Amino acid sequence: MRIAIYAFDDITMFHLAAPLMVFGEVDRLGLADDWQTRLWSDQAGTIRTIEGYPIGEVAGPDTVEWADIIVIPSWPQSLTPVNDVLKTAITAAHARGAVIAGLCLGAFALADTGLLAGRSAVTHWEAMPLLAERSIDSDVDSSVLYIDHGDVLTSAGTASAIDACLHLVRTHLGSAVATRIARSLVVAPHREGGQAQYIDRPLAQPASDTTMAEVQQWALTHLDEPLTVDRLADQAQMSRRSFVRHFHRSTGTTPARWVLEHRLQQARALLETTDWGIDTIAAKCGFGSSVTLRQRFMATFATSPTAYRRQFADKRATTAARPQ
Repeated sequence: MRIAIYAFDDITMFHLAAPLMVFGEVDRLGLADDWQTRLWSDQAGTIRTIEGYPIGEVAGPDTVEWADIIVIPSWPQSLTPVNDVLKTAITAAHARGAVIAGLCLGAFALADTGLLAGRSAVTHWEAMPLLAERSIDSDVDSSVLYIDHGDVLTSAGTASAIDACLHLVRTHLGSAVATRIARSLVVAPHREGGQAQYIDRPLAQPASDTTMAEVQQWALTHLDEPLTVDRLADQAQMSRRSFVRHFHRSTGTTPARWVLEHRLQQARALLETTDWGIDTIAAKCGFGSSVTLRQRFMATFATSPTAYRRQFADKRATTAARPQ
């Protein structure tokens, strides 16, 4: 397997290191014969990372003719359009059967070549709207870590590049080899591509209206109780209709949506920092039952509470005080 990794001025060391480490481990651990990686750029020579380190002896664009997999590990933060040299190299490689992988913002390079047309794609969650604008014929999916179409692969931000590279190893060499590499790198051996990006989902803005802000503060201390619109309206000393109108005008969302968002955020925090059972967390967050919590959690984060805890639990904090 011959893998050509694209490098450019101002790329971060991490984005280069992710594919180099994963694919390089195959050779270093002797897990397959003749796995090679090369760095290449628009022209042979030296590139300088955003951290200021020069990397010399980078190959030129003819390297793609040698490669079975072309990896675009990132893209400039300015999201400049792909240049003609790179576009020609990528499309020619794809036409002869090479796999093209756009990791993190590297998806933008694939979008500019037209390889994402009619396909689903993913990138870093912050750049998701921009990718949708850049590739209007693509189905941009914010709910996944990576998407593999066989000949074209895109991944979400930063660390998801490791998941995508391990997925490529697993595809070509099997699960045992991918697991061995993951163990060597001390990373999760298999995070499903369909797992959601764990982004900081912006909550509805705090109310600008003093009365609404006071109701919100009160609600946050009563999330374990029924919080119907009528009850919130009573707390604000308003009619239901007037309260809903004022709440939406002040926060940009509905009372029910606001309560659900904060219950889910509290559930995430408890999953990360306590060893409480799912039933207990469901009750503490006002979901009524673990079934409701699981349904709401899965619908929002595309993973289960248990899987989320396994990935993000703070082992030092799971001895937190038991619920009263």
